[in-house]
Amino acid sequence: MGSDPDQMAEIRTLFFTECEELLEALQDGLESVSSGTSDAETVNVIFRAVHSVKGGAGAFGLTQLVSFAHHFETALDEVRAGTISLGGDVLKLFFRAADMLSDLTQAARSDQELENSDLTEIERSLEELAPSDESQTDAPAFQPLGLDIGLPSLSAPAEGGMHSEDLFFAPTSELFTSASEPLFLFRALAEFATLDTTCDTSDVPHLDQLENGAFHLRWDINLAGDYTPGEVDEVFEFAQGLCEFRRTPVKDTLPDLPNLPGLPDLPDLSDLPDLSEMPELPQIEVPAPQAASAPAPTNVAAKPAPTIRVDLERVDRLINLVGELVITQSMLSQSVADANLPPSSSVLQELEEFMQLTRDLQDSVMRIRAQPVKSLFQRMARIVRETSADVGKSVQLISTGESTEVDKTVIERLADPLTHMIRNAVDHGLEDGAARLSAGKSEKGTVTISAGHRSGRVIIEISDDGAGINRPKVHEIAIKKGLVSVADELTENEIDNLLFLPGFSTASSVSNLSGRGVGMDVVRTAIQALGGRISIASSPGKGSTFTISMPLTLAVLDGMVVEVAGQAMVLPLSYIAETMILEADMLEDLGRETQVVRIREGLAPLLDLGTEMGIREPLSDYSDYVALVITHEGDARSVLVVDRIIDQRQVVIKGLQSSLGQIPGVAAATILGDGQIALILDPLDITTNALGRTKTSSLALVG
Repeated sequence: MGSDPDQMAEIRTLFFTECEELLEALQDGLESVSSGTSDAETVNVIFRAVHSVKGGAGAFGLTQLVSFAHHFETALDEVRAGTISLGGDVLKLFFRAADMLSDLTQAARSDQELENSDLTEIERSLEELAPSDESQTDAPAFQPLGLDIGLPSLSAPAEGGMHSEDLFFAPTSELFTSASEPLFLFRALAEFATLDTTCDTSDVPHLDQLENGAFHLRWDINLAGDYTPGEVDEVFEFAQGLCEFRRTPVKDTLPDLPNLPGLPDLPDLSDLPDLSEMPELPQIEVPAPQAASAPAPTNVAAKPAPTIRVDLERVDRLINLVGELVITQSMLSQSVADANLPPSSSVLQELEEFMQLTRDLQDSVMRIRAQPVKSLFQRMARIVRETSADVGKSVQLISTGESTEVDKTVIERLADPLTHMIRNAVDHGLEDGAARLSAGKSEKGTVTISAGHRSGRVIIEISDDGAGINRPKVHEIAIKKGLVSVADELTENEIDNLLFLPGFSTASSVSNLSGRGVGMDVVRTAIQALGGRISIASSPGKGSTFTISMPLTLAVLDGMVVEVAGQAMVLPLSYIAETMILEADMLEDLGRETQVVRIREGLAPLLDLGTEMGIREPLSDYSDYVALVITHEGDARSVLVVDRIIDQRQVVIKGLQSSLGQIPGVAAATILGDGQIALILDPLDITTNALGRTKTSSLALVG
């Protein structure tokens, strides 16, 4: 096998990518056991996941990962054998071991060794549960196999000599790129049978004819021992599709039979009558059997769809090209519109088809980057386990909608905000066991996380069944910190939103989890940076729910193109509740420089978008101007005044932060159909930091 560093790096990357899938399968299996819906195959899936991580890690000499995986695998093997019951404290230990295996994998990926006191503790607990043979943990790194390999050292004494069969094994080059090699398979076979191997080198070409990556060795193996056919299948299960493999039974080896006494002579049968001369027997009519009921349908696992792995850089380039195609299509549409063609023109009809195809292509390309939130939710399950252990509470996590797909970038950037919210739910939201029992609740608290699509956006909800928000306490803290005035009369929703103010914290003491003045404001800022919103709903004694609304992707945006002081700007459509034409009787003065708008039964602040963006002074009269009603968290609203609405369209997002940094009120930019560059605005940033000037005071300040 070649030792090209680039090839080895590629194989190593592939191994760690597959580790992510294996660790996900491991968590799924443990969750199934925890929910009581598992069977023997679930335990096998868990075992195979750990076994595969161990085998691949051994190929790269990752000794720390191999050692831990070996202890974990040994304990799981005892579960498969029925000597250890998978439940209670054992299941908790396995959950911790799975988390540690994930940490070790990440450390190995970064060429580091993990120094963690929990590692030693978990490893010791696994060893106490199921003592392991340390000699098996020293898996070798990749090494070329000898041509005359006989593997005498791999022989294990057969127990009973019950089976004997010939195996033909011809690996393909893909077997090695999947972080495996024949030696690992032979070692696994030798654990339960005796091997007699012969390496066939007849297909090996001359050195000058060798192709990079090609493999030409074949093995004939005689296997003998006391084993079941399923054990052999399990060994080669990991090589399925990566080799040519045949099994040919030889014979069953039975013990020699004792000498038997001579049998008596058989009687002479020559005098028996000819059967053809026998009288014909009467025919007996047998009733036809009743039709058997149709067998019950069995659940057959669906064959997984074939997949390919593509570098993320290539996907991003494809997305950028499709974005440019959308811009070109928009420009073409603008040119056709300027030509004033008749409605029946074939050009318009073909342009409509082109626009639809472009939209379908864009949607399909965006889905390539989409990933289920399952991996993110599994990380939250670990946060619940660790946090509940730290604060001494019994907590279960219920997750739904794990198959909901979100842009990969969104998933990555949601990890930190969700982690903070989950910790808050366990630490602050849920009462301790005694308080829950006194309130008539179960001692075990519940945190629920769900995801789904709604109105073209992703909705993620984190809820708990705790005591709910203590609004009097929140209001009192806000007054003490000078965040609100004693005279301010706040609604329940306004009090809840005080939690998002910088520096606000209800923690009475500093711990590893809370009380350091960094709270929900960080969460809201992170979510808003993704074009999302967060809101709170809480009921005293019943718990709280935090709802996050996110865009499906960070590459395109459904927006409303408006004009302000001759400048085209784009506002995300998801923030606009309604549009209206302002009338004089809808406007009311509030102070000398601000106004509010009466919208049905409520009032909302009036904001001049041009003034807030610093490109014009307030107007003398806003009657007959176009207004956009902007929604905030909860029921709060603001009204933005613009000169006119140009269009409603999907725009391609072009980031500005890398070149211009953070610009207040501006999220990104785009290119319109006429080639004009337009800013994509952040409505929440604008309304939160608004000056509110919609009048120019005519009174001179004195003093």
